[in-house]
Amino acid sequence: LAYRLMGEAEEARDLAQEALLRVWQMLPSFRGEARFTTWLYRLVVNLGLNRLASLRRNRTSPMPDEPPPAAQTDLSADPQHLEDERERREYIWRQVDALPEKYRLVITLYYQQERSYVEIAHILQLPVNTVKTHLARARQMLASRLAGLGEDLNDL
Repeated sequence: LAYRLMGEAEEARDLAQEALLRVWQMLPSFRGEARFTTWLYRLVVNLGLNRLASLRRNRTSPMPDEPPPAAQTDLSADPQHLEDERERREYIWRQVDALPEKYRLVITLYYQQERSYVEIAHILQLPVNTVKTHLARARQMLASRLAGLGEDLNDL
């Protein structure tokens, strides 16, 4: 999640470290009204959004286009096929990274982190219907970006 928010490995590590420190400091305030993982995701998202805003204010050059880590694959399959699949997934996730932040977060939480609508709504502090709308719009945006290349969203 930290990597998807930040887009750079070093920034993601910094965010993860800051989140761990905050968890340690704030653990006594955890009331148990939500699952711990939901509380943790909300903390990481809040810290990440604050960090991104700060970086945007202080950064003069755009963030480099670093591809996401390669997806785990079956090593017994054809090596060329595996490489092609890895490249397709990387391309699709680069397209996800190019989405507006609110859509990128929902796509990442739903597909990569496998969170439910309710969990995403709680993490992002949005109504469930808004989460569904953001997800539908993100899918539409991705579908239009990928349509010309013969790709589809089943590879997320």
